[in-house]
Amino acid sequence: MLKMVTIGVYGFDRDSFLRRLRHADVRRLLDVRQRRGVRGPEYAWANSLRLQAALAHAGIAYEHHPELAPTTELRHLQYAEDDRQGVGKRSRRELAAEYTRRYTAEILDHADLTPIVSALLDGGTAALFCVERGPEACHRSLIARRLAERHHVTVEHLRPS
Repeated sequence: MLKMVTIGVYGFDRDSFLRRLRHADVRRLLDVRQRRGVRGPEYAWANSLRLQAALAHAGIAYEHHPELAPTTELRHLQYAEDDRQGVGKRSRRELAAEYTRRYTAEILDHADLTPIVSALLDGGTAALFCVERGPEACHRSLIARRLAERHHVTVEHLRPS
């Protein structure tokens, strides 16, 4: 059985994030962010170089998959919908329908997920990683759904306690 998890930054500190990954037996973290930084001192640990160092220390491999990241234009489309609804990025609970449609058509439909699936065959669990707390508010849920539907990957969404 192929297994994958998803996880975000918000709601975790570095130690609780790493504990959650270890508890899920994550051996590879797949970063699907376009910009690999997070604003705010409480999330400085999730900026690319610090995150990679912490993962290496924990024995978890790191891969950046920019081909799965939303474009700047798509991110701005989501931000406009967030503004319209009066929610912030950190409090968003769902993706805009137009964002979902366009991300799927412009990014996901052109992405070759075979290398990710092949890596799962090597054993251990991989984690799709982005920033949003809940997967419903993040494009990682769209990737996870595609992996489940087309490649029969079992997906669990890790959340902060």
